[in-house]
Amino acid sequence: MKPFLFLKSLLAFFILFTISNCNINNTKNASASYFLDTDTSKVKTGGIKMLSINTLKGKFNIWTKRIGNNPTIKVLLLHGGPGGSHEFFESFESFLPQEGIEFIYYDQLGSYNSDKPTDSVLWTTERFVEEVEQVRKALNLDSSNFFLLGHSWGGILAMEYALKYQQNMKGLIISNMMSSCPAYAAYNKYVLQKKMNKNVVDSILNFEKTNTISNPKYMDLLLNNYYNKHVCQVYPFPEPVNRAFAHLNAQVYTIMQGPSEFGISGRLALWDRTPDLDKIKVPTLVIRGMNDTMDPEFMKMMSEKFANGSLVTCTNGSHCSMWDDQENYFKGLISFLKK
Repeated sequence: MKPFLFLKSLLAFFILFTISNCNINNTKNASASYFLDTDTSKVKTGGIKMLSINTLKGKFNIWTKRIGNNPTIKVLLLHGGPGGSHEFFESFESFLPQEGIEFIYYDQLGSYNSDKPTDSVLWTTERFVEEVEQVRKALNLDSSNFFLLGHSWGGILAMEYALKYQQNMKGLIISNMMSSCPAYAAYNKYVLQKKMNKNVVDSILNFEKTNTISNPKYMDLLLNNYYNKHVCQVYPFPEPVNRAFAHLNAQVYTIMQGPSEFGISGRLALWDRTPDLDKIKVPTLVIRGMNDTMDPEFMKMMSEKFANGSLVTCTNGSHCSMWDDQENYFKGLISFLKK
């Protein structure tokens, strides 16, 4: 080999080796930074922080857990229910850390790891909004990094929060929730129930009318005819979903939602913010499942009404699209967060 060709080959090898080492080091540095434990206390808690919030009924403790560290993308997760838990979101751990996206689990007041007062005066949307704002402040989230993702009831709470406090936000994600509970109830009654066996529907409604929902047959009918088609199509349910259902606070759920996902009859029954969606100016993503308990066409309309809205469609998804259509759900969510 001629000397200059040998030197040229050697230089090329050196450049590739250097770039490769830089990439490895950058990956290591990024990984180290992402998993940096910012807890300054002597005892490390794995990202868990118990926060104190004020209410008209005194102070209570709220459970949160941070996974990852990203100065510009911090996603606070609002679970469904009301009275559900962060466990519905545990599939996020398989997708967001590898993208460097920080997210924060949060059990709302009355939910699994947080305090569980029993005074029904606490279970109002307005009080929950103020709770979220106190949690935001305690976690040092602001408009430079704060994304709020609400799923199901959490979507209602997220919309209400944005209408009052959007100046504190960087972005909003509404996952599998309509902006109108009367429209949600109508879709269930006139579309989904019409596709079911009439005798099954009549039996479910009779259990609710006679307040005999504790009868095991009631939930059996719901699980086998409604939940496994429109709530979560991975059946039997994934272990975290079963755990979340087992930890549901029935008092909070029944007061605000009603006895089940089959419709809505609690304090939220008349809730409707559709006329106000254009007041939300922050970038907003709507995630819909085509087999959802929620009307997918209504959710498409919502994405068009937001001042800066966009839409992700989970073609195979139900109400828990983060479980039964993970490919579309997380691809769309990650793309939105990284824009």
